[in-house]
Amino acid sequence: MLPVTTTRPTATQADASPALWRNWGRTQSAVPAEVIAVRDADDVAAAVHRARRDGITVKAAGSGHSFSAIAVPDGISLDLGAMTGLVHADRERSRVTVRAGTPLHAMPAILEPLGLAMPNLGDVDAQTLAGATSTGTHGTGLGFGGLATQIVGVTLVTGTGEVLTVGDDDPATLQAVALGLGALGVLTEITLQCVPAFCLEAVEAAVQVDDAAADFDDAVRRHDHHEFYWFPHTDVALTKTNTRMPAGTPAQGPGRVARFLSDEVLSNGVFAAMCEAGARFPGVAPSLAKVAGAAQSGRRFVDASNAVFVSQRRVRFREMEYAIPLEEVHDAVDEIRLLIDRRGWRISFPIEVRAAPADDLMLSTASGRDSGYIAVHRYHRDAPDDYFTSVEEILTRRGGRPHWGKMHTRTAEHLRTVYPRFDEFLAVRDSLDPDRVFANSYLTQVLGR
Repeated sequence: MLPVTTTRPTATQADASPALWRNWGRTQSAVPAEVIAVRDADDVAAAVHRARRDGITVKAAGSGHSFSAIAVPDGISLDLGAMTGLVHADRERSRVTVRAGTPLHAMPAILEPLGLAMPNLGDVDAQTLAGATSTGTHGTGLGFGGLATQIVGVTLVTGTGEVLTVGDDDPATLQAVALGLGALGVLTEITLQCVPAFCLEAVEAAVQVDDAAADFDDAVRRHDHHEFYWFPHTDVALTKTNTRMPAGTPAQGPGRVARFLSDEVLSNGVFAAMCEAGARFPGVAPSLAKVAGAAQSGRRFVDASNAVFVSQRRVRFREMEYAIPLEEVHDAVDEIRLLIDRRGWRISFPIEVRAAPADDLMLSTASGRDSGYIAVHRYHRDAPDDYFTSVEEILTRRGGRPHWGKMHTRTAEHLRTVYPRFDEFLAVRDSLDPDRVFANSYLTQVLGR
């Protein structure tokens, strides 16, 4: 028997209905036909069987942190909010199995008592583990792949309602389902290869953007984790370099309260006011950017890995990110800078540049090649323009692969040319979801069928 469900509201109820689904960036919304709160794989399988019978689709709802339409529910929306927490810990092999709806921000409390940590993280921890891995979320550092590369096993419900467990003894299938776009099944449990807990020494420095871009290739090879942010309309970049240190290294530098004041008050509160001013009066955006650039200064601190990797992002924005060959990053950044000057756009948000090593996942943006990542953002209230699509043209010309969870216009025709294993993935999809129970318009766009 299925859990209690919420059905589609009538037209007069729709505006106020809690069934309205919206993503965090306010770029996507939908009213699913039904919302089902599931507790385990059996509940998910029952929902899939019903969907097949009724000829509708199923989509698992995560935290809504994707900017693309990858998670938009057209039919049944599964609420995995009850599917969180630790299932099993293998201390000998440093592996943990957790329920797929577990949010990333809950992972430290699970791992710290075991003396473990995730090897790498992005700078946001609002996503569910299933959502983050299925869309290719990554951090930075040429020695540490995206979050999906940490997966050594999954349990999922396929499009036929089968509960399937895939481990590292079946690498071909795992290389598809570890980063499956939600197209292959609903993940219910995920097994991660963790590492002993560690600390990070974080060093931030304001530098000339020419220097940051020119040194990027070498810097990501010299350091464990390196990235930089460039503030448009300025010649200032902020570099962030993290060096791994043993667990128990004494905390140093500004404490968490001081960092909270800096990150929360300045990076969120003041920055939000500046973005709002720029949205209402676009002409002031360059001047505000210069103020933000001038305010950047160096700092150094040491803390637990998750406390350094993750930052709070409370200012809503839209984002597009592309992975390009690492050696293309310098020239691509230069071309984007020239384009911004030439087109006269008013940009409030910095451009972020990171890196990840080649991996063997079929649809990872780093599949088969060391990759540099260039992310561009707009404040969510900024007036629409062609900033994203123009930058996208620069990056696709350089072999770019779009982040699956962020805004882009690519279709299967293009993606097949930049993913050597694209058709392998489609073959796995034909096997696991032959009736396209997990399809939506986005997956049809990027996978072609």
